[in-house]
Amino acid sequence: FFYFPETHGISFRIQISVKEVLDTDVLLKLLFHLPVNYPSTLPDISVTSDQLTRAQCMDVREKLLEEAKQHLSEPMVHDLILWVQQHLKDVIKQSAAVCNEKTTLSKGTEDGIWMLLLHLDHMRAKAKYVKTVEKWASNLRLTGRLMFMGKIILILLQGDRNSIKEYLILQKTSKVDVDSSGKKCKEKMMRVLCETELQSQHKRFQTFEVKEYSAPEELQKEFETAGLITLFYEFVPPLLK
Repeated sequence: FFYFPETHGISFRIQISVKEVLDTDVLLKLLFHLPVNYPSTLPDISVTSDQLTRAQCMDVREKLLEEAKQHLSEPMVHDLILWVQQHLKDVIKQSAAVCNEKTTLSKGTEDGIWMLLLHLDHMRAKAKYVKTVEKWASNLRLTGRLMFMGKIILILLQGDRNSIKEYLILQKTSKVDVDSSGKKCKEKMMRVLCETELQSQHKRFQTFEVKEYSAPEELQKEFETAGLITLFYEFVPPLLK
């Protein structure tokens, strides 16, 4: 449970177990961000689950936001949780049908703008590493931020999906850093925190920039300006511990 001052509203995480979906229990992790003027403004919702695919989680999120619109201007979180417990099965069935349709029709959402958030453990040869990341982003026409805050290093990228995939391959297979003895080495300590299609509430970065932040609040502001506050709440607080 995170609480941020009035300017940011309030964010909290809820885990629920839904029975009898595909004959197994599904553990859903819901992250709600209630803006300051909630409930006259819709909450931002993030849905994750180890038992569901990312596409299914996105579908559940979309359906929850549609349901939220029915409850605008009245407290709705409790109703939304009840709704998802009752309707998860239907959403997943629908999601599977749509998914099959998409595969047969076309590449589905390959053409949209995608976003990637990476966490790096360290950079020994920082100047060289930063130059390499800037060069890859520029060559692949990716925008975003390389962010340093204390020991935390995050790379946030936006661009077409194939470029994002290509970037990931470069990041994993190129000798981008040096090991403790100074020999060139590949990146082995990278984690993909999030890879998803850009939603309407997310803003596009126009450029790729390298930025240093002196406090978590500054980093939070960067995410907030980009309409990515739920991404911040979901992935950054655990790194601060």
